[in-house]
This record gives sequence, C-alpha cells and structure tokens, in this order.
Amino acid sequence: MSVAVRVIPCLDVDAGRVVKGVNFVGLRDAGDPVELARQYGEQGADELTFLDVTASSGNRETTYEVVRRTAEEVFIPLTVGGGVRTVEDVDRLLRHGADKVGVNTAAIARPELISEVADRFGAQVLVLSADVRRRRGPDGAPTGGYEITTHGGRTGVDLDAIEWCARAAELGAGEILLNSMDADGTKDGFDLELIRAVRAEVAIPVIASGGAGAVDHFAPAVAAGADAVLAASVFHFAELTIGEVKDGLTAAGYPVRRGRADDRSL
Repeated sequence: MSVAVRVIPCLDVDAGRVVKGVNFVGLRDAGDPVELARQYGEQGADELTFLDVTASSGNRETTYEVVRRTAEEVFIPLTVGGGVRTVEDVDRLLRHGADKVGVNTAAIARPELISEVADRFGAQVLVLSADVRRRRGPDGAPTGGYEITTHGGRTGVDLDAIEWCARAAELGAGEILLNSMDADGTKDGFDLELIRAVRAEVAIPVIASGGAGAVDHFAPAVAAGADAVLAASVFHFAELTIGEVKDGLTAAGYPVRRGRADDRSL
C-alpha cells in the first residue's frame, strides 16, 4: 500500500454534545464537539467526521451552527452526516464548512440522491454512511450475511448491506463509511469479515468504523481492505492518542501522514 492510511476521529453529536455508547445505544456525554475537533486537529488527525446521530430519527436538520464552529477550528477535511435529505442540504453543509457530506437514510429511501449529489458537487464530496449489522434470527443468533439500518441504527431494512455498498459506488459515492453496529463501542476490534466483504465488491475507499479498542486493532482493519480507520471513544476518553495509532500502523508496515502537530510532541 503506497497511499497513506488515514486516521479519523469521529464526533457523534446529539443536542450539540459529543456522545458515545455501545451498539448505538446507552449514549454518554463525551464533551464539546468544537473543543474536541480543535484538539484532534492539533494531534495530527488526517480528517474529522461529524455525525448528528439523532437528526434522521428526530426528523430534523443537522445542527448547522455547530458544524460551522467546528469547521472554523480545524484545517483538515471535515465530513458531516446526519439528517441529509436533499442536494440543497448538501449545498448548505458545504457552505457551512463541510468538505464532504455523509448520506444514509435518505439515500436508501431514494438512491438517486447519490447520483444527484455526485453529479452536482463531484463524487469526492459524497460519503455513503452504511450502518450495518449481522442478520439474526428470532433467537438472536446470526443467520449469515449483513443488513443495512437507517435512522441512526434504529430501523432495520431488508436490504443486503454488501449489495447496497456496491450499488452506491456505482451510483457515484466517493467513499464508504462502513459502520459495524455489532462492533460499535465494544472495543473488541473491527469487523474484519465485513470489511473484506465490502472491499471485494467496491473499488472506492472504505473507512472502517466500529470496535476500535487497542492500537493493535487498526492494522488488521487495513489488512482486511480499509483505506482509513475511524474511532471515537478511545480518542474521546484519552485511552489512545492519534500518534499511538499511527505508530502502530507504521510498525505494521503501513504508511501514515506525519504533520508538524504530531501529538507525541504536545
């Protein structure tokens, strides 16, 4: 791999505060998004992802003012998702400082939204945010395969997750933010099987999300096919630093970007 692996902190925001739970539930406060964004920018994060986790389920727009203030504090690419329903929503987020925009619920309801956004702003702006979980039977046991969820993981959709990711790529998505609901917040490691399955079907970049708990969890995700690795709670609660994650990736033989603000010097 010659392209540097990106390390991306994720700010899951609810009512203007960063929150984090396990399997998308049991949310607890993790701090102010603007302050955390500033810290991560200083620590050497390659990008930042801002997800309004209750915008779709609450049928409201993303908090534009928080996005604007966050964008003013960071000088790295900022992806914003949550409550994005139209091309006009994307335009407004870009005007408030977002560099890329994530879509999930609205794209499943109307897949042509992906093409409309890509055609107007370019594929590099459009990130498919795929909240994925393993299919399970009535007894809760896995039955094989993966399904997509919407509304912040609250609603299951009878749609094969791997097929959906492939279709979104064909429609013009620039990259896929692959969120494993089963691994989310567990700190047991990324869902490598899921990453490999999506990687086999798409050529666009894949961002692995869900399950990071230790430095040695990140390199296997890259080996499975991820172009970038995303984490939340381990960064928010200072269990890991961005510099430590990059050191681990370097030790595993993967290139990373080293900026002047490497957090080991802070």
